[in-house]
Amino acid sequence: MEKIAYIAVAGALGTLARYGFLVFFQRQGYTGLPWGIFFANMLGAFLFGFIWAALEERGVTNENLRAFALVGFMGAFTTFSTFAFENVQMARSSEWGWFATNMIATNFGGLVCIYAGFKLARVI
Repeated sequence: MEKIAYIAVAGALGTLARYGFLVFFQRQGYTGLPWGIFFANMLGAFLFGFIWAALEERGVTNENLRAFALVGFMGAFTTFSTFAFENVQMARSSEWGWFATNMIATNFGGLVCIYAGFKLARVI
């Protein structure tokens, strides 16, 4: 299978997983911060770091596997464009507290989650 096909299949799966997060958090009635996007981005950052480090530590160089997991699934699961859109919507509604919280928590949290994923993959 061509690398592009792996990416396309994984992208579809990542998109469905992200949509599941959004629906779950909406049904729970969480308001204010776009929690579904936030947690998808945090989990995505953690998984990206974990998968990258796990493959690297084990000497896995299969480009199709990397493309499937990191470009396809994680690229569709994590949602920078949606993150940016949600922030613009909060700014347009003058929800400055939620805007600042989302900007800081997502950016800092993403860095922490990537690092945590690296560390966990190296100890297991």
